[in-house]
Amino acid sequence: MVETGLVDIAHSVIETEATNSGYERGLIELAERGDDIIVMDADLAGSSGTAEFRKRFPDRFMDIGLCEQDMIGTAAGLALAGKCVFVTTHGMLAAGKAWDIIRSTICYGSLNVNICGADAGLSAGAAGGSRQSLEDVAVMRTLPGMTVVVPADSVQAARATVAAARIPGPVYMRMAATRVPVVTTDLTPFIVGQGSVYRQGQDVTVIACGVMVYEAMKAARTLEDTGISVRVINCHTIKPLDRAIVGRAAAETSAIVTVEEGSIIGGLGGAVAEALTHTERPTPIRIIGVGDRFGVSGEHEQLLAHFGLKARDIAQAVRDVLKKRTESGDTDGGV
Repeated sequence: MVETGLVDIAHSVIETEATNSGYERGLIELAERGDDIIVMDADLAGSSGTAEFRKRFPDRFMDIGLCEQDMIGTAAGLALAGKCVFVTTHGMLAAGKAWDIIRSTICYGSLNVNICGADAGLSAGAAGGSRQSLEDVAVMRTLPGMTVVVPADSVQAARATVAAARIPGPVYMRMAATRVPVVTTDLTPFIVGQGSVYRQGQDVTVIACGVMVYEAMKAARTLEDTGISVRVINCHTIKPLDRAIVGRAAAETSAIVTVEEGSIIGGLGGAVAEALTHTERPTPIRIIGVGDRFGVSGEHEQLLAHFGLKARDIAQAVRDVLKKRTESGDTDGGV
């Protein structure tokens, strides 16, 4: 483990676990602490990470079935009655099928309902493009008052779930069904709304979220061997975005690459680009993610490679953005 509380990916055997599992640990921790929570599911407890919670706390669990709109409406009612509610469904169904009800009930009333978008991003894998939620972050980010969190791994997913219970308004958390590298520990700094610098660097900054944090760290190690110093930021909270950390990255490295496991339209990259409009210095930026298209069937690792989301792709984007900065005549590499 390194000083920042991170797993040393250069010298450790990296464990893997689904962030869905971290979500369930967070729910169980809340219940054991005595928090007055209600967990709702849409007939997918076996994969979403709520089966153990259902077994241990049956009086706090409700399976609504394949009725996401009804589940959201019921959750709103429970929240109005003073309950802290967690609702769980596929990310695509939460962001798509139930979006209108989330907007008109939960967000309009600023209710304490926490929505878990399970099996999100490309983690739905073989289920294909119809089930892979690539637009969920962008769609949820537009809702007034909605906090949007994309944990880097299962440890952070558990901490995000516990933290969500303390946030008075609605929260959307994006979880993955597939096993992903565990890079953080309980000692890693984590505060909703604040990004974290996982690696210092002077030449360029890579801002990542979700499983892409691991790939960004790998890319930074590779680039260091070629003389390129890369700052890596885990921006787990897409909304509210930590504009201060983005502004410092722009001022101190003068080039930014964002990387996310979702659509390049309206997600992390879009949020960072919006934040850069508030800075005084023009900053070249590259946004890595899935283009304007649907997903395809395949194993998670295959899909990351297919859509250009591996460390080698991030490294190439870093070289490209540095080349653009040089061509623009800004060669001082920041302050």
